[in-house]
Amino acid sequence: MEQKQKTSKPIPMHGGTAGTDRPVSGAGMDRRVEKKRSFLKPAAIAIGVLVLAGFVWTLIDDASGGRSFKINESRIVISQVVSGTFEDFIPIRGRVTPLNTVFLDAIEGGRIDEVLVEDGTLLEAGALIAVLSNTGLQLDVTRNEALVTEQLNNMRTIELQLEQNRLSHKRNLIDIEYQIVRLTRQATRERELITSEAISQAQLDATEDELQYFVNRREVTLESQATDARLQETQLASLKTAGDQLELNLSYSRKNLDSLNVRAPVAGKLSGFNAEVGQSITRGGRLGQIDDPDRYKLSANIDEFYLGRVDLEQQATFERGSETYAMKISKIYPQVTNGQFEVDLVFTEEQPDGIRRGQTLQTKLTLGDATEAVLIPNGAFYQDTGGNWVFVVTDDGAQAVKRTVRLGRRNSRFIEVIEGLEVGERVVTSPYSSFVEMDRLKLSGE
Repeated sequence: MEQKQKTSKPIPMHGGTAGTDRPVSGAGMDRRVEKKRSFLKPAAIAIGVLVLAGFVWTLIDDASGGRSFKINESRIVISQVVSGTFEDFIPIRGRVTPLNTVFLDAIEGGRIDEVLVEDGTLLEAGALIAVLSNTGLQLDVTRNEALVTEQLNNMRTIELQLEQNRLSHKRNLIDIEYQIVRLTRQATRERELITSEAISQAQLDATEDELQYFVNRREVTLESQATDARLQETQLASLKTAGDQLELNLSYSRKNLDSLNVRAPVAGKLSGFNAEVGQSITRGGRLGQIDDPDRYKLSANIDEFYLGRVDLEQQATFERGSETYAMKISKIYPQVTNGQFEVDLVFTEEQPDGIRRGQTLQTKLTLGDATEAVLIPNGAFYQDTGGNWVFVVTDDGAQAVKRTVRLGRRNSRFIEVIEGLEVGERVVTSPYSSFVEMDRLKLSGE
């Protein structure tokens, strides 16, 4: 114990003051270290508050302004509302077709035995084009001819019998008249002779009875003759009508047989004719067509939007170089196909030289007179909105707001503004398909 206590006493260091205790090495490490204050947390909180405030402001702004869509300004087309002259016309592209066309159909089917002309040939009316054969039709025509001939012969026999009956009545009447004349004379003589008792009363009575018989017979014969004559006239008229019908049917049969020789119904240019020898053609089958080789018309398709504004006799113009050719609408086909309807236009005076079938020509159809109006460029937005609203760019150019408008007539360049827009305002005229449900667009340059 004593050794431990001695050892635990402090040992004086060299150079130190006697009796003074020096601090033990390591005692300074028990000093308290103060922490430095960090500014990162308050900054993060402040940034979060700002972001939250911005988000809340965006929600409030969107709620007050409707649905919005952010878009790069370079992706859309912005046009200015202007004042100018509106020319009420639409450009249409028409296809040159023959003015008159007659289709060449096979009246009776058959096998092509001979082809006499080629496609594109100029033909005279009645020119032979092809020869067909149809054995069944030829047999039918022959059988019909025999049947009709037999029926006509039967009618001739009936007519002969009726004529013979008429002549028989006439002969009987002549014979009766002769007997009446003879008996009348005989009765007159016998009445004179009976006074002298040259003849008996019985003989006179017999003569007078025979005379009365022929008189009565004459009345019956005349009545029968009148009745027979009336019936004969009716029957002969019916037989004549039936005979004419049979003759007509026979002529039709012969005409059908002759139609196996295909001929040009009118003069013109043969087109669409591709028949080959040995080819079978059905009844009513299309062989080709005969076109007017000199006069043409235009067949054009127009957007159905203009169906109510296009009418017959409306004027159109076609320009070639310095020449302008007048045209008009001659026919309107009201059927709408793929959003378009078809019209035919004809040249009102002279037609241009050198046009060919199948060629396309650009024409301008006038719908109304030119007027002064507020205009916006025609754009694809119209198909998305129907002309009922547009996106109008604000004065600061930061956004485009949806606005209800009323638009009127259109041509290829401009749309007439009736109300809702002022001259100098700017509108989005490119397609709205990506943001058609939005209420405004936020424009950015990024």
